[in-house]
Amino acid sequence: MTPPPGAGVRDEAERVIRAWDAHETARGARPVIDYDCAPPPPGAPAIAPATSRLAVLARLTELRDEAGGTAVADALDAHVAYLGHVLGERPPLEPYVERTQGIRPVPWPAGHAERIEARARQAAGDLGLAWGPRTMADLAALDGVIDLQEARDRVVDVAAAAEPAVRALAGTDARYEVRIEVVEVDDYWAYWLDGAGPRVRLRFNLRHARFTESRLRQFALHELLGHALQSASYAARAADGDVPWLRLLSTNLPYQVCLEGLATALPLLVAPDDELLRARVRIDHHVHLVRAAVHLAVNHGEPLAGIAAATRRRVPWWDDARISDELADRGTDPMLRSYLWSYAAGTDWFVALADEADGAAKQRVLRAAYAAPLTPADLRGLWPGGPWP
Repeated sequence: MTPPPGAGVRDEAERVIRAWDAHETARGARPVIDYDCAPPPPGAPAIAPATSRLAVLARLTELRDEAGGTAVADALDAHVAYLGHVLGERPPLEPYVERTQGIRPVPWPAGHAERIEARARQAAGDLGLAWGPRTMADLAALDGVIDLQEARDRVVDVAAAAEPAVRALAGTDARYEVRIEVVEVDDYWAYWLDGAGPRVRLRFNLRHARFTESRLRQFALHELLGHALQSASYAARAADGDVPWLRLLSTNLPYQVCLEGLATALPLLVAPDDELLRARVRIDHHVHLVRAAVHLAVNHGEPLAGIAAATRRRVPWWDDARISDELADRGTDPMLRSYLWSYAAGTDWFVALADEADGAAKQRVLRAAYAAPLTPADLRGLWPGGPWP
């Protein structure tokens, strides 16, 4: 088999990234690798940690330049931008997110966010819910609250019920195995999935994880049939033959817009008649656009009090502690300053796909998205009618 162009650089880059990941985890910092699509074979020597972040930055910069014009080069440039920020650079938001997430963070067209909010309010109203401080609490009461242990026990079976529909649309027969852990971590996330090959680890964060009946269905689609099945499909493709992309997925790479957007909108694509699920996606879409407004405002130096007041008006069930976390995450953390933009951009694109595209376009996008990691440019090519310029 002929290796793809740049395979030698890719393999060396993966060696450097594994060493960087080992360096970060050895010091108790955030891991670099979120999913390993080409894990070393059993018995392979342990990866020696890199000597320093500066050494990693220098080597990744060299490899990026060697890989010019390939998908690997784009991924390495994202790593270079992210690691530079970690080391103390303070890049302007627009070029930083464009280098890492593959899309420029700009305000949505006039009236767009308002239309999405109106649709979310209508979805809540159709369920008999008033829009205000108790909207999500009332939705949970209507839906039926589930404790964390029950959610943990049932999530795999809930995913299995929807799995045939997702596999038919995505065109994948990749297998995956799930291990579920319950942790308590002082971080923004309620649920996190990582893994290697077909082996998936799913963590519930006690600080934030909450479940209802429809939230469990949404979660199973997002985490297991979205992220887990998708990542395992990439690993199966990588194991089947050489691939031209970096086989180590990270949150600061330009694939996240596709990964998070697809997972969030998946209920609209495979369960469009589930009224509670549909309402949750409509509300999530609105909330992600509000978060995007916070992201832009805090990075452009707008007064914090004004940002908080606007956010309270648009998401009335958020308290000041929640808004404070949004401001800090999006304004100061190098990873979250990049990664969190992917939710708004990806959700907006994939909800439009679900609402506006024909069946052929939906299947074309989904099959491509489960076959290889896609950038925003790839998505535009697959569905030119999408919402981005």
